[in-house]
Amino acid sequence: MRILITGAGGFVGRHLSAYLAVAEPAAKLIGTTLLPGETVHPALHDSRHINLVDEHAVRALVDDCRPETIYHLAAQAFVPRSFDDPWETLENNIRAQLNIIRACLALDIRPRILVVSSAEIYGSAKTSQLPMNESAPIRPTNPYSVSKVAQDMLALQYHLSHDLPIMRARPFNHIGTGQNARFVAPAFALQIAKIEANRGEAVIYVGNLSAKRDFTDVRDIVRGYHLIAARGKAGEAYNIASGVARSIKSLLDVLLGLSSIHIEARVDPARLRPVDVPEIRGDASKLREDTGWQPRLSFKETLRDVLKDCRQRVQQGET
Repeated sequence: MRILITGAGGFVGRHLSAYLAVAEPAAKLIGTTLLPGETVHPALHDSRHINLVDEHAVRALVDDCRPETIYHLAAQAFVPRSFDDPWETLENNIRAQLNIIRACLALDIRPRILVVSSAEIYGSAKTSQLPMNESAPIRPTNPYSVSKVAQDMLALQYHLSHDLPIMRARPFNHIGTGQNARFVAPAFALQIAKIEANRGEAVIYVGNLSAKRDFTDVRDIVRGYHLIAARGKAGEAYNIASGVARSIKSLLDVLLGLSSIHIEARVDPARLRPVDVPEIRGDASKLREDTGWQPRLSFKETLRDVLKDCRQRVQQGET
């Protein structure tokens, strides 16, 4: 089997590569990266440096690889950046996916394609509407979520119009080792690790601590991706979620509790989003019913690993 992973040099891509190396040991894993110097997991058999917005380059890649499964992870995924340059996010996320789908059509191949959408497409919901299942109204609140709505609907459209075996994953917030420090868990953990290493005052700077999110370990997320690609029904969308909404404050409290140093938390206005959703909580019962997936790793276990990873980053001088 030949498996293509776009965005293999990213946070989730590296974890997916590691998981597939064990789950699909006979498969040839081919990954794409965008930026020079991106680190991919050593389990990859081949790594290609490519801009997926380039239609001709994508067609050449797909023609050469002839994948039987495609995990399309590559995307601009940082919400604040999408406010700074909306068109960059829209163009990158929509055109890249279209190029992959159109390449498969042009080459007359029918790989099983997993398109990674996002729970961000659901936007804000009343508490009475939680947890959100796949039938929840779509209410994008930022340009990134608009790009994911487009990706989600394009995947459905090409399944309906061309009978392509495309599945859609709608993951809720995921956290884990190796995540970019722009995201909340490593942002906190890195500050704690630096304080522990005597690299600053014992103060951690935070944004909105009242927001509640449905966090799942990235290792559970990628296991869900594999199950959807292998067992999911073509054309369907699947939430990947823990079903538990935890406040950002509770995340911070767990991390602070894992440190032996007393650290003060202060609000930094620069860390507040222009639009924030008070609570997000997902219903992954459809995924459980169709594939048997359920999260295995506890919230505290995940955060312990994140903090350990950030301590190593600080010790190695990577931050």
